[in-house]
Amino acid sequence: MSNAYDHTAIETRWRKHWEETALFRVANPGEPGFDARRPKYYVLDMFPYPSGSGLHVGHLVGYVGTDVVARKKRMDGCNVLHPMGWDAFGLPAEQHAIATGRQPRDANAVNTANYRRQLKLVGLSYDWSREVDTSDPRYYKWTQWIFKRLYERGLAYQAEVPVWWCEELKTVLANEEVINGRSERGNHPCVRRPLKQWMLRITAYAERLLADLDGIDWPESIKAQQREWIGKSEGAEIEFEVEGSPEKLVVFTTRPDTLWGATFMVVAPEHALLKLVPPSERAAVDAYVAQAASKSELERTDLAKEKSGVFTGLYAQNPAFEPGDPRGRVPIWTADYVMAGYGTGAIMSVPGHDERDHEFARRFDLRILEVVRAPRGEKGFADGVCFAGDGVAVNSGPIDGLATPQAKEEAIRLLEARGVGKARVTYKLRDWLFSRQRYWGEPFPLLHLPDGQIVVVDDAALPVELPAMEDFKPAGDGSAPLARAKDWVAIQDTKTGLAARRDTDTMPGWAGSCWYWLRFMDPANASEPWSKSVETYWGPVDLYVGGAAHAVMHLLYARFWHKVLFDLGLVHTKEPFQRLFNQGLLTAFAYEDATGRLVPNADVEDRDGKYFKRGSGEPLAQIVTKMAKQLGNVVNPDDIVAEHGADTLRLYELFMGPLADSKPWNTRDIAGSRRFVERVWRSMVDPDSRDALRPHLAVDQARAELSGDALELEKQLHRAIARVDASFGSFNFNTAIAALMTFVNEASKRPQALTRSQAERFVLALSPFAPHVAEELWARFGHARSLAYETWPAVDARYLEDDTIEIPVQVLGKLRGKVVVPKGAAEAEIVAAARAAVPTWLEGKTVVKTIVVPAKLVNFVVR
Repeated sequence: MSNAYDHTAIETRWRKHWEETALFRVANPGEPGFDARRPKYYVLDMFPYPSGSGLHVGHLVGYVGTDVVARKKRMDGCNVLHPMGWDAFGLPAEQHAIATGRQPRDANAVNTANYRRQLKLVGLSYDWSREVDTSDPRYYKWTQWIFKRLYERGLAYQAEVPVWWCEELKTVLANEEVINGRSERGNHPCVRRPLKQWMLRITAYAERLLADLDGIDWPESIKAQQREWIGKSEGAEIEFEVEGSPEKLVVFTTRPDTLWGATFMVVAPEHALLKLVPPSERAAVDAYVAQAASKSELERTDLAKEKSGVFTGLYAQNPAFEPGDPRGRVPIWTADYVMAGYGTGAIMSVPGHDERDHEFARRFDLRILEVVRAPRGEKGFADGVCFAGDGVAVNSGPIDGLATPQAKEEAIRLLEARGVGKARVTYKLRDWLFSRQRYWGEPFPLLHLPDGQIVVVDDAALPVELPAMEDFKPAGDGSAPLARAKDWVAIQDTKTGLAARRDTDTMPGWAGSCWYWLRFMDPANASEPWSKSVETYWGPVDLYVGGAAHAVMHLLYARFWHKVLFDLGLVHTKEPFQRLFNQGLLTAFAYEDATGRLVPNADVEDRDGKYFKRGSGEPLAQIVTKMAKQLGNVVNPDDIVAEHGADTLRLYELFMGPLADSKPWNTRDIAGSRRFVERVWRSMVDPDSRDALRPHLAVDQARAELSGDALELEKQLHRAIARVDASFGSFNFNTAIAALMTFVNEASKRPQALTRSQAERFVLALSPFAPHVAEELWARFGHARSLAYETWPAVDARYLEDDTIEIPVQVLGKLRGKVVVPKGAAEAEIVAAARAAVPTWLEGKTVVKTIVVPAKLVNFVVR
């Protein structure tokens, strides 16, 4: 009777058992089953947007990684919170619904059901009792509740601002959602236009968002991106009078000491000063402004591109000089490299000491002055180069001769004394554009009264539910779809009794993900978003795993909301995620044509290892790229599980390399992981009996009695478990699996030496990585209870030490052999063994000296 490894039957059985017994459900403080003696561990994935195409194997990398951690932590004795839910609101979900002709709510239900099925299919040990969906009114009730707190604290406001408008998507996009002037979603062209929008005052938290990065265990690359995005600068704010106008042009500079070298000014194309442009320059300025509106910020600030700009016909007075001094009359230009949202939208240009200004001045033949002398040995103005470093002030009147740090201080003192400037700290970070003219999002809990006043909806009236709409597509004029829901929009304000209208914008897709880790702590709470006692126990998230692409969007927004909640006394930590880990991408083969365009795999013909575009015969180059549905190179985990099993898929994804690294997927290599699972199975299960273990595993042998091969396997097992333990430091699980494979190889050489205790401890160590086969073997050892909460096998340091050592043997300094001797062997014993190891090299020679480096080498000097 064959007892071959049947992954389908085994994995189906254990998935069913885990679900029916709610094995991974964890209790909150005060609930039955809560064990206060156990430490807590909260491991969280960045929850997915459930797309219509389902998960591919690349999505699973991080999920499998966190599952391994969660399973190990349970066996370490922790109360483990490991939840999953759905980031279901937002633009992608709405676009999918439009494309498929379904209501977003219906499409979301289908998509989340498929995602849930796939995540269960690969054996992820989530506590499904905590599942949340950001588009569920029971969830977004509390998103609206938090928004109210932001509004009441003055952190939410309406303003007419220049925003990115995408005509194809018919919506406003945040700065972070536009790349090179095109939408991140769909790659559609975007333009700038002024619109009244809801904004969140994230800038009020800029300094704290910056300072608190020092206290969290995050990748330095992510911290660097956030620091760069926040962009703290210290310097001075300076007022320039505009000639012939009461207007004043305010600039911020980090180098007030260079004010005497400011020979022109530049304002952003969106700057309000351009309303003063004289008729002689109006046409040129208007044309330039229109051109700049279609460029992305990256395009506008690209240092490599040639600078562009036009003269406005306006002049300003440099406050470093007295009125009437010709040096103080500086022309005002407009150029797209100055951004309206950065600082004041205007700059003083010092071409002698700023590369960008220098290039602009050279391009348009503007004055260049030296006001900072380069230190001896460095090239400067006299050498015909722009010197942007610290030096000594020259040609700068009252600050001449001062070194740059002192010159800055004195310049600020002089400006403040004259009332034309002051010291200031600024940030590149701008307030968060928080409204969308789309249907599928959280409605704002706000009412507009006839007199223009805005009032908040009472907490008791939350949630403000999204109305059902047959036609929810965006309007061609950019107005919000909810404006067409007339019966929903019109409402009476309960406080004033006045007729009112609801706000018809919706929140962006980021809103629901700004606090979801808190709802996971207490998802069934109907009276508050989370209880204080539960948050105090579970917070903060101990390990947060997700892609690095979210560095300056979700991760920054989430930190901002959490800090507001901290100030409100609703959370007890300043930061939401103590440790952040970014998993690498799975890459897959894709193909590039002669123009560099990617060609979907389905359109590729393989002719003996050379690739051609199907039908045309055009040769293609093979490249490695991220998995993407549009490239035709995604791999569905359903197919892999059906053919090879979930444990094989998990092992393969983890064995490919460290979790943080990007790795190329190759379906042909999966067979190696499958063979490993089968070798584990064969080493423990009797091939001729349906349920029995191999006979020698039916009884155990005390460790104290181990000798020979059994003792050697004991040592190998402890070494393997030690390597598994070490792999959790940096999540290099490939080394853990390699260690387990090594042990199985050693056990296969001594099949009768493996003891029951060794087999059981090996199975426990294997279980986080291949839980289905581990559960099956554990049950066959006679254990009635799942191994999920068994104690992790301990490592005995004594077994990590070798009883013998290998010593190189040299003759005249050249390696001629190796010898194995007992650890601690006497020198005479080592020398005798070494002689015996290299007899041919000593034959006919006289040994004039023997050099022994203890435990390192033996070297015979001969003649």
